[in-house]
Amino acid sequence: MKLIIISGRSGSGKSTAIQVLEDIGFYCIDNLPAALLPETINYLLSSCDQDLTAPAPAHSAQPELPKSAAVQDKIALCIDARNPFKHLSQLPGIIATLKSGKQNFDIDFIYLDASDETLIQRYSATRRRHPMADQVQGLKSSIEYEKTVLSAIADMASIRIDTTHLSLYQLRDVIKYRVAERTEQNLSLQFLSFGFKHGVPLDADIVYDLRILPNPYWIAELRSFNGLEQPVIEFLEKQPLVTQMIDDIKAYLEKWLPHFRTNNRSYVTIALGCTGGQHRSVYIAEQLTGHFLPLMDNVSVYHREIKR
Repeated sequence: MKLIIISGRSGSGKSTAIQVLEDIGFYCIDNLPAALLPETINYLLSSCDQDLTAPAPAHSAQPELPKSAAVQDKIALCIDARNPFKHLSQLPGIIATLKSGKQNFDIDFIYLDASDETLIQRYSATRRRHPMADQVQGLKSSIEYEKTVLSAIADMASIRIDTTHLSLYQLRDVIKYRVAERTEQNLSLQFLSFGFKHGVPLDADIVYDLRILPNPYWIAELRSFNGLEQPVIEFLEKQPLVTQMIDDIKAYLEKWLPHFRTNNRSYVTIALGCTGGQHRSVYIAEQLTGHFLPLMDNVSVYHREIKR
């Protein structure tokens, strides 16, 4: 069974994630009480063998199971701060029990988040009431308090997705191609270029600072190009420090990525940052992607500032 658990702060994109998974064949449950997770999974598993063509017995007290749940081995559940805190605190133990059980579960725990400023803007635009409004006063305090409430389960996420700079359509693509279509047990590797002046990505596992490298921005005829375009590529190809940096990063990842895999890590995001996220980080992200694509099954690249 493929089980995806979605969590994250309100306004980070959880509803979009659930909708994407439902569209591609997952049986989805939003706002599941955390304490009911074991019973829900057991019920769905026991129902998978039911004969869908046979009518349910008249005396049966069991609710009718949607056909999509019985014929699919793919389930997505959203568990978030709408749960009582004591139930959320039990979630790590519940998931550990599921993983150690006899059932062959492929479990991914996805945590979505965004910067406080972005969440405030999104809530201000929709004028929705924040779920934590009964606990603290004010939108900003509610957003900060929710982060504290979810901290225990955020740390156990197998992948964190920073939606601060993602549009609705970009988030849909991330969920569909990086999460839902990942091959079981294979490590998903993403190279992410960014600009430090726009902030370090929240979902980065490893961050490389490329600002010490020669900067095409200070060459007037290269300033308007980016690291995907030939003039910048030709310039950076000739820089010994750039080549050394790429070789060092390759060597580090080739040595340590197998250890991430054996430690049951499903996703690794390598963030590569320069000042503006237009030239050096983009070029090096492309070079690393080209190197690792033939070596691994699931390698992708995303240029945050160019997408902006």
